[in-house]
Amino acid sequence: MKRFYWLLLSSGLLAVRPALAQAPSATPGQPPAGALPAAAPTGPWSLPAAVEYALANNLNVRQSRLQAQSVDVALQQSRAALLPSANVNASQAWNYGTTINPLTNVFQSQTTRNNNFSAVSQVTLFSGFQLRNTIRRNALDYEAALSDVEQARNDLSLNVASAYLQMLLAQELVRTNQTREASTRLQVEQSQKLLKAGAVAESNVLDSQAQLATEQFNVITAQNQLDIARIQLAQLLNLDEAASQTLTIATPELAAPDENALADVAPDEVFLTAQTRQPEIKAADLRVQSSLRGVELARGAYYPRLSFGASIFTGYSSLYTLPVTSFDSARAVLPVFPIDPVTGQPGTAPAPFVALTPFQPVVRRTTENVSYFTQLDNNLGKSLQFNLQIPILNGLQARTNVQRAKINQQLAEVRSEQARLVLRQTIEQAYADALAAQRQYLASSRQVEALTLAYRNAEIRFNNGLLNGTEFNIAKNNLTAAESSMIQAKYSFVFRRKVLDFYQGKPIAL
Repeated sequence: MKRFYWLLLSSGLLAVRPALAQAPSATPGQPPAGALPAAAPTGPWSLPAAVEYALANNLNVRQSRLQAQSVDVALQQSRAALLPSANVNASQAWNYGTTINPLTNVFQSQTTRNNNFSAVSQVTLFSGFQLRNTIRRNALDYEAALSDVEQARNDLSLNVASAYLQMLLAQELVRTNQTREASTRLQVEQSQKLLKAGAVAESNVLDSQAQLATEQFNVITAQNQLDIARIQLAQLLNLDEAASQTLTIATPELAAPDENALADVAPDEVFLTAQTRQPEIKAADLRVQSSLRGVELARGAYYPRLSFGASIFTGYSSLYTLPVTSFDSARAVLPVFPIDPVTGQPGTAPAPFVALTPFQPVVRRTTENVSYFTQLDNNLGKSLQFNLQIPILNGLQARTNVQRAKINQQLAEVRSEQARLVLRQTIEQAYADALAAQRQYLASSRQVEALTLAYRNAEIRFNNGLLNGTEFNIAKNNLTAAESSMIQAKYSFVFRRKVLDFYQGKPIAL
């Protein structure tokens, strides 16, 4: 989590930590990722207002919230996998030429219309606890994603505090350099008067004018640094160009560090508190637990899989007919021929009379078309089935996946240890930097006191013509450098102390 010592490299104020991965606290109380931007303050920005606005509008934080929402969707999907699957299918087809009637399995050579309807449902009864372990793993991943959101918010808060203090420093440097410029301008005017009176040499006037040009250059440099600091803060706040140009911040009174400024801070105690509060540590630990579930999930492939399914089917065919059998009775009319007495054979002349046979049963077989809904009812079929799959040999895929899951578990454990190591190093570095800034400020303040007396003495001697302009400017520049070092040390200490307070759970405020 070394993201924050990045802003004041040129001025030497900060050397904070590089940025870590973006993250979330997509906690229920926070606005959704697509929420409208919050309204900007109308007056000068305070640090809490700047942090609050940045958290609501910064794109990195909004992106981390969306990533957490994506993980939540995966969690919901894994829970839904416990539910049975159910699907309904329907089709309509026209067949031309010789085809098999799907309802009679008879070849027919004519145009037919078919409708098929089916409903299928299946539920997994046992899958080696993979469904359960998937839910638990995704739940841990979602909690880790929420911690990532919180980490992104923390990173942004410290970045805004760093940029805010950088702008405060730049403003103070502008005011200090403007004061020096005004003082040097008065000295130029005084030197010109003394030159006219013949009290000083012309070189003193030239030296004063050269010093005035230097002070004017310093004012411009400080103003440029202020403009850059304003842009950096506006970018973190995600302000548009117009709002960036008019951005102003409140100027609180910052207490100067004294010898007891760090008496209540111990790096080890800060680390013990921070590791129980910082979201990156919580996220790393959650991902270790998630990797353990991943191992159990991979081992589930060794177990048999049992599922239950049910289906129902019906259909309609335009050629579907039902056989119809009818029963009746009838008797035949038989001609009766007399016997020829000569030949003994039946005669060929028309029969003189006929005879009726007794009634005989008659069976008549026909077919008839079946209506649409009658077919759907007659063709209804149902099925129930249990499916058992026992893994025996699948190219050692299950074994390979288990080994890969164990490696991922070890990586997660190493990342967890690394997160704690980085946190400890960051706290120790922040404390060392704060201690160095405290010592630098105390030394610079004593140096400023001594150089102020030396400068006043040099000024008196310069005004009386007892000191040339070069020596006087050296005394003045020495005081200027000492004052700049003291101001930078002050702001450096304030920020690093805020970092230590932040790791102890204290809010970021000036």
